Amino acid sequence: MPYGKPWLSYDDQLALLESRGLLITDRAAALEYLERIGYYRLSGYWYAFRERSGELVLLDQGKKPKNPKSTTIALDHFKAGATFKNAVDLYVFDKRLRLLVMDALERIEVALRVDISHALGKLDPFAYLKPELLFADFCHKLDSRSGVTDHHSWLSKHAQLISRSKEEFVKHNKAKYGLPLPIWVACEVWDFGTLSTLFSGMREKEQDAISALYGLSSGRIFASWLRSLNYLRNVCAHHSRLWNRNIIDQPKLPDTAEVAWIADFTNNNHAIARCFLLLKICQHLLLVINPSSTWPAKMREQLLDFPNLAHIGLDLKGMGVTADWSNKW
Repeated sequence: MPYGKPWLSYDDQLALLESRGLLITDRAAALEYLERIGYYRLSGYWYAFRERSGELVLLDQGKKPKNPKSTTIALDHFKAGATFKNAVDLYVFDKRLRLLVMDALERIEVALRVDISHALGKLDPFAYLKPELLFADFCHKLDSRSGVTDHHSWLSKHAQLISRSKEEFVKHNKAKYGLPLPIWVACEVWDFGTLSTLFSGMREKEQDAISALYGLSSGRIFASWLRSLNYLRNVCAHHSRLWNRNIIDQPKLPDTAEVAWIADFTNNNHAIARCFLLLKICQHLLLVINPSSTWPAKMREQLLDFPNLAHIGLDLKGMGVTADWSNKW
């Protein structure tokens, strides 16, 4: 399909928004934000300000779908009272939210490096290379598309990180001892995704021992937490919208007898699919890693600073907050 949308100057972009009902209370400031942040990035925030259609059934390639489901679609016109400043306020809130999340994930990642390298290093300094010390499916089950195992794919990523590293400790170990690097050295160049993937490929015995440190008996559930946190990290690292994002890689929930706060999310599909659950997981892990951490208080303050958007029907519920969340936080 040919692309039909024309290039627009900043003035024309603002005029288009005004024609669709978005109020511009400070034209000079609005132009500055368009020039500095960009129309397309900001559009992710004012998207929620747009009027919605009535219930519709969307066609599938021009035909009625076999299992039709009704939905609504966003219209071009904005809700009454929506302003450009509302979008900027929401953008700033989201930016601060992401920065706080990255702060938490850094601490969690560092702790996981220690946990994983200590557990596997006890078995063998090079346990990450040895299929007999990892989960069988991770090392032997072939992916139907790539034709290699998850372990093969992981080793390829590991090798790239080692070869690209400019760290002095990597150069020192290569020069003095050669390759491979022991796990307690190698883990320092792994990113969150590499860590979480290796954890998912560990045997249940070692998984369970690490997850028990964080109050979870099931290492498989903990592995799903780490996958979700890696998804969260990627969203934040790419400066993407977070506050009302639909979380694709959703974590599994442990039993409420084990983690009491999970009760508020059980059978709550909306809350499970939003970022507040992942913030609660970050809080849970940080209170183990550093019980005196001020991060939970900072996050609570940030959430309470959500911009006043009640006039267009938006609040923290879009993030999946649960009932009485601030008192339970």
